[in-house]
Amino acid sequence: MAKVAFIGLGVMGYPMAGHLKVKGGHELTVYNRTAAKAEQWAAEFGGRAAATPAQAAEGAAFVFCCVGNDDDLRSVTTGRDGAFETLKSGAVFIDNTTASAEVARELDAAAAARGAHFIDAPVSGGQAGAENGVLTVMCGGDPAAFERARPVIDAYARMVGLMGPAGSGQLTKMVNQICIAGLVQGLAEGIHFGKKAGLDIEKVIEVISKGAAGSWQMENRHKTMNAGQYDFGFAVDWMRKDLDIVLTEARNNGARLPVTALVDQFYADVQAAGGNRLDTSSLLSRLEK
Repeated sequence: MAKVAFIGLGVMGYPMAGHLKVKGGHELTVYNRTAAKAEQWAAEFGGRAAATPAQAAEGAAFVFCCVGNDDDLRSVTTGRDGAFETLKSGAVFIDNTTASAEVARELDAAAAARGAHFIDAPVSGGQAGAENGVLTVMCGGDPAAFERARPVIDAYARMVGLMGPAGSGQLTKMVNQICIAGLVQGLAEGIHFGKKAGLDIEKVIEVISKGAAGSWQMENRHKTMNAGQYDFGFAVDWMRKDLDIVLTEARNNGARLPVTALVDQFYADVQAAGGNRLDTSSLLSRLEK
């Protein structure tokens, strides 16, 4: 059992922290910007709620974080009353936020200045993956620190991998989002075409999902897409945030991402139609307007 802190109890962080407490058996202190959420978590799981990130991190061997974006991340780490104020020497800070590789490298250096370690560890698997403790975790950082943190991360993960030095986890998450964007658009177009052609979509998917066209998106989203149900899952707003990170990195490294850029604009169309909080599979709704 380790002394662990968790900062950020949103739809992902809340259950992830729960797995660290219940499955991992760790002593947990949590912080959330909305204090009532932290108190609710503490009452449900038996941990302790802290008033600031600095209080949550004090004395912890492992500090986890899952917030919204680069600015939120800087605020709870190097900002006023941030976790880095009390991060002890030798501690490992594991950041599950989907953020830029730039901020990961920045915080890696800031942690090292305190004699601590930083691992960027964005996740894939969505809210359901967090609730079921089966997330895929893509890590960047020092190999020795990663090996120390890996058994703790395992509490909410199905797959944990070290991809390289600081920032590599975030870069791998960008690859993940690039692939998902194209897959979802392709699935949306396939279902749209099948409907227009008068085909039974369920029969079509039953056959093609067993061949080269099969994917997680097809297996888990075709029924709800066919029914026009999108009020769940990974929100369009979140995907656009992620794709903005991807496209910014591509401009910096010279990668050419024409399909990703186009799908990003398709998601902008969904937002303009009021679909900000719809699941990313709502790309089909844009075709069916």
